[in-house]
This record gives sequence, structure tokens and C-alpha cells, in this order.
Amino acid sequence: MEFHFLGTGAGIPSIERNVSACAVRFLQNGQQWLFDCGEATQQQILRSSISLVKIERIFISHLHGDHIYGLPGVLGSRSFQGGESPLTIYGPKGLKAFIQAALEVSNTHIRYPIEIIEIEAGFYFETDTHRVDVEELDHVMPSFAFRVAERDRPGTLNVEALMKRGIMPGPLYSRLKKGEKVELENGDIMNGHDFIGPPKKGRSFVYAGDTRPVEKLVTFAKGVDVLIHEATFREDRREHAHQFGHSTIKDATELAQRAGVHALILTHISSRYAGLKEELEEEAKQGFMNSYLAEDFYIHHLP
Repeated sequence: MEFHFLGTGAGIPSIERNVSACAVRFLQNGQQWLFDCGEATQQQILRSSISLVKIERIFISHLHGDHIYGLPGVLGSRSFQGGESPLTIYGPKGLKAFIQAALEVSNTHIRYPIEIIEIEAGFYFETDTHRVDVEELDHVMPSFAFRVAERDRPGTLNVEALMKRGIMPGPLYSRLKKGEKVELENGDIMNGHDFIGPPKKGRSFVYAGDTRPVEKLVTFAKGVDVLIHEATFREDRREHAHQFGHSTIKDATELAQRAGVHALILTHISSRYAGLKEELEEEAKQGFMNSYLAEDFYIHHLP
């Protein structure tokens, strides 16, 4: 799994940072999902290994311009580039009206099926490989966090034990891996469950939109492998941050500590901190050691 940060700035684009967008590549099945879509996201994608045509789902945390103004361009370009597979877009109430107005006024014709699902706290859906849950945050307008959890995977087949029993690699391995019972040539019955290790816990992450510190996010993000959270300001501007519905670096690191996450990635950084990446990251690590300050085109690998 890879997290491709396409825009990591706050409010308006700057020379160093474009506005919010983060793509996730699921390397096992080739799926690509996009979280938020600020202005010029499609141009950022051109400079990355993400493919518009392969994006299957888009998640919009809230309807501020720095999170949605790139959406009409992405939708149109996906069609112009030959995209034909269905696309599903999730976001707050009002998202459907925004998209429909943008496409109708610009006379943009989409050649693929598109579904727009307006969400609220408690919404969830499941795919063959993942479950996605939604929680509402505390911003100056409705804003949401998304928790993506991979299904647990089957344990590893104990090949060594099978070979000791004289069962060499072949078609039987596939059946045993599925937990089936198979009969050998000598009449012995082998139960696949006896040769499969414990299930491998699926990976998980939370992508949070703009928000003040909010208690319910501690439970929502409990134990995830990666928490992606805004850190618009440093601690000396805490009152200002909270007034405008944002968090400080310390707010985010305290959340990560309390939720017991494995890694924290900070984004949505104010342009006032241009050139201070190392300084901000050091501040974050003082609160939560496994912290990373994202910058545009940073790729975080989750093994």
C-alpha cells in the first residue's frame, strides 16, 4: 500500500505546496483511491505514478475550495483520457449539486458511469477487500474522517510441514490453502486447516479532513497503521487554529499518542511555514516519535 501526497498545503496553493489531495495505491489489486481533490490535482497527478483512469473511488472530506476545486478537471480528464470504468465519489451533502453544476455549465460529458454518494457520520460500505467507515469532525462546516480497514488475510501455508509428510508442491497446495480436506493416493485425509498459520491482520488507515481536536477521533483511529491528519499551525497559534476549525502539530501528535496509531503523517501545512519542514517535523517527533511531515510528492510505503 502506498500513500501519494499530491497536495499538502492549507487554504491556497503556494510554490512549495499545492492544496489538499492524497492518492492511495493498493498494490495487491491495482486499485487507486483519491482523498480530497484541491485545485490543480490533475496536474500534480501528471507528475506522479498515479493514473487518472485507474482511480476508482474519490473521497471528499468537506466542501471548502482547497479540497474540491480540482474535482471537475479530474472528472473531465479521466473521461478524455479514455476512462470507461465506473467511478464512485463520496462526500458531504452538497457535493452532488457542485459536481452536477460544474459539469453542466462547462458542458463536460463524462463517458463512464459515475455515482455520487453523500455521506454522514456512521456511514460505511464494504468491498471484497476493505471496509470504509465515516466519522464527523469539528470544522467550520461539515467535515469527515474516513477509516479504511483491509480484511484479514489467510495465514501462510506451512510448506515445510507438508513436505515432511511427503506432499510436494502442486495442485493439492491450492486446495489445502483454502482449508479444504483432501485425500492422498494412500488414502490419508489431510485437513488444510491443520497446515495454515494464523490469519494476517489487515492493514488500516484514517484520513481526517480539516478539524479542531475532537475526542471521538481517538476511538475512531484506535490502533490504525497510519493516521493522516491536518497540522495547519504550530502550537504558538493554537487559539487561532481552533478559532478557524483547525489543529496544531501538538493537537495531532497528542491524538496519535492517545489512539495508539503506528505512524502519523501531518499535512495541510500553512504557507507561513515555508522552508521549515525539518523544524516542524522535529517538533512533531517530540510529541510522537513516528511522525512524518508530508510534502508534495512524498510517498509513504506501508508494507
